[in-house]
Amino acid sequence: MFYDETNVKLRAGNGGGGCVSFRREKYLPKGGPDGGDGGCGGDVILRGDENTGDLRVFHFKKHWDAENGRPGGGRHVTGRGGEHRILRVPLGLIVYDPEAGEVVAEVLEHDQEVILLKGGRGGLGNMHFKSSVHQAPRESTPGTDGELGQFRFILKSIADVGLVGFPNAGKSTFTTMVTKATPKTAAYPFTTLTPNIGVIEYPETYKSLKIADIPGLIEGAHENRGLGHRFLRHIERCNLLMLIIDMAGQDGRDPLDDYTKLLEELRLYNEDLMKKPRVVVSNKMDEEEAVTNLEKFKKAFDVTVWPISCLTEDGIPGLKLELEKAINRM
Repeated sequence: MFYDETNVKLRAGNGGGGCVSFRREKYLPKGGPDGGDGGCGGDVILRGDENTGDLRVFHFKKHWDAENGRPGGGRHVTGRGGEHRILRVPLGLIVYDPEAGEVVAEVLEHDQEVILLKGGRGGLGNMHFKSSVHQAPRESTPGTDGELGQFRFILKSIADVGLVGFPNAGKSTFTTMVTKATPKTAAYPFTTLTPNIGVIEYPETYKSLKIADIPGLIEGAHENRGLGHRFLRHIERCNLLMLIIDMAGQDGRDPLDDYTKLLEELRLYNEDLMKKPRVVVSNKMDEEEAVTNLEKFKKAFDVTVWPISCLTEDGIPGLKLELEKAINRM
């Protein structure tokens, strides 16, 4: 299972109470107040972690608390502050506050930290209340409560390249060939049910690209048919879109119609997706029908098409180089 959405309940630590204490020593009968302050409560902090893939840890454990601050002590001792609760989250996380109806935080970079909830302040000890007319104060203040809240965590994957296509176009097979990711592949639609992130390595230049294999869309995905919105949101942050077309037209599909519908689904979901650079790939060029359909496709659309075959691996090395060049041009 891939967990990209969940609800959580978070609480920052409460501040420790101030202390009422008086200095008691043999030769200082009137030592005066020496009660220390309470420690502050711990914060709830989100920290981006590129090695965290999804939200499964928050799906199975929904309540997270920071530590409370300790009370103050005599002899001006300040209570220990509570430990912060640091939550490691995947890059691309959106934190949504359902009560306020707004996004309150986003985590986009590795080691980026966001203080989501502040811990309570420690209370004041009685040493703060001494004055010329009030030399033996017995007042102190309690610590304040830490912030708490219920949030919805929503993950939008961050990748350089987002693979988009209808079921059985060959996205997962391509991902398996060029990365170390291992999405499930089989000869039936909707084999892939969750987004998969892989890394294309370029040893010659010591560079790499993250590629997101988005499960096959269906017509009407922009209306949230199937799992439309849940899938489409994972390509919003991709720098480059790679549209894979089954040029052989298997399963009774029409490659020209598929291309038109893919663009329309992207436009209807979010028009900004149409502004992203695109690479159009025609897969299954090992089939005779694909050669004929590719000629029709080129006549119908004024776009550059990269022909490949995931079966014979023809065109794959050149496509990998083109993806690197396209990203470098941005």
